[in-house]
Amino acid sequence: TYNGERKIASCLDALLAQETQVQYEIIVVDDGSTDGTCLTVARYGDVRLVSQANAGPAAARNRGAEAAEGDILLFIDDDCIPLPDWLDRMLSPFDDPDIMGAKGAYLSRQQSFTARFVQVEYEEKYDVLSRSRYIDFIDTYSAAFRRHVFLETGGFDQRFSTASTEDQEFSFRLANLGCRMVFIPAARVWHTHIDTIGGYVRKKYKIGYWKVLTLVRNPNKIAGDSHTPRTLQVQVLLMALIFLSPAGFLGGPAAGMLGMISLPAAFLLTTIPLTYRCFRHPRGKAVAPAAPFFIAVRAAGLTAGLVRGGIAHLILQKED
Repeated sequence: TYNGERKIASCLDALLAQETQVQYEIIVVDDGSTDGTCLTVARYGDVRLVSQANAGPAAARNRGAEAAEGDILLFIDDDCIPLPDWLDRMLSPFDDPDIMGAKGAYLSRQQSFTARFVQVEYEEKYDVLSRSRYIDFIDTYSAAFRRHVFLETGGFDQRFSTASTEDQEFSFRLANLGCRMVFIPAARVWHTHIDTIGGYVRKKYKIGYWKVLTLVRNPNKIAGDSHTPRTLQVQVLLMALIFLSPAGFLGGPAAGMLGMISLPAAFLLTTIPLTYRCFRHPRGKAVAPAAPFFIAVRAAGLTAGLVRGGIAHLILQKED
């Protein structure tokens, strides 16, 4: 946690209220907070607080993993509230000794159009995950790993200096080593999604920026992973071509106009599946008419981040 004073208590209350017979410990790693986070955590006698100078979430989570005593590590973010059965459901696949990692799912109660769209967007990705027996994509908001595997493979790459795609990179790395990981959709946590367009664009831009470094280190995932819908990959490609379409006028007015018309039309067609999902979703129906706009904003943010990340990580060889 970093400056999580206003949200971490709800997370800790829910963790302490887990309905389980399993013995477990709760470790909070404070990443150099400047608010009252440490004072809030200190009020919980059953919670262990580890403090460090600000070094980013990858370093903080690694610090927690080193301090942990259990055989299984579970990660959760400070803005998540796990359901009472979360811990047991996350641990259930580890009865199989071949399973090395597991991932849970988000729930949301938010009413804003942006947050509603984000929830439907995640649920589309959950459907993609559910089609695979084993997955290669685990997010730290609801994650579990065998501790010895986590430590032996070096944990999260601390060159990711901000919350971005460090969890993707780690799970890609495990998958490439042959580790088996599974999706547990019933292991759910309540989450507060970004609820403004500006925040949503900035988040997608940051993901795109750091995704380049993730793919540089795991190039086999450029073709796809168990989490990303194919439509999203096509949308990012089309958005890049739309950004470049004015250059088509160098080939003459007809070629330029063809690109300016056909590319947005093709992009609009790719928005149909997620827009239809919004219409069918109980809480997404209201946002469905605006879904193509949100999808375009998502693709634009990711594409811009990928371009900037390509310059930084491929051309300038920047690590953080």
